[in-house]
Amino acid sequence: METFRIRPCAADDLPVLQDIERAGGLAFHDIGMPEIADDAPPSLADLARYQQDGRAWVALDALDGEQRPRAYLLADIVDGAAHIEQVTVHPDLARRGVGRALIEHLAQWAVGRGLHALTLTTFTEVPWNAPYYERCGFRVLADDELTPGLREIRRHEAELGLDRWPRICMRREL
Repeated sequence: METFRIRPCAADDLPVLQDIERAGGLAFHDIGMPEIADDAPPSLADLARYQQDGRAWVALDALDGEQRPRAYLLADIVDGAAHIEQVTVHPDLARRGVGRALIEHLAQWAVGRGLHALTLTTFTEVPWNAPYYERCGFRVLADDELTPGLREIRRHEAELGLDRWPRICMRREL
């Protein structure tokens, strides 16, 4: 039985998204990636840009009387695809299908805008990253399949030091 609902992100939600990101990041300590775990969440200004552009959604725990966001997804449009910039689920809601529901919500949003794919970049060896996205229907892109926008994202990620751990681009056709 679904115990959560998805809605567009509201301006009042933005500080809560930072809390969700901090909580979700803690699991990276357990797998030897403390730099990722300790990384600052997106700034309120960055989150506000997604919220104001209508490219941010939150999942609410329907059993929580306060109806506070417990997960979120941010999306960009990159080379004609809806690109998952970030999806984070609070550990309290992990393994309940919330992340998948947010991805499916994005897929419906993308189709409604004439986009034909979802893309993302992710860590290959983190169980809740690439292996999870494969279960959600994404496939790994070979280097010669990367679009210019995805190449730019990967270049920026390398500048940030994320290439210390293996990373890939993935795509799911819609």
